[in-house]
Amino acid sequence: MNALGYELLQEGKTEDAIEIFKLNVSAFPNSSNVYDSLGEAYMTAGEKEPAISNYERSLELNPSNAGAVEARKRLRESAPE
Repeated sequence: MNALGYELLQEGKTEDAIEIFKLNVSAFPNSSNVYDSLGEAYMTAGEKEPAISNYERSLELNPSNAGAVEARKRLRESAPE
């Protein structure tokens, strides 16, 4: 399912990708990877708050996810004050 989400992202179908990643989160709520993917899709859509929230959940499940740490940092730095 994650592969389908990334295919949709690459095709520019961001909202469809978000829906697929949401389904994946529902199916695998204990997987840090699915939250990371959903965070990436939200980031691509320019939706910073849900992106940060999903990266944070990914980090709760896998604190060593360096990609999520970096993405969350970038999002926070670019967020308006």
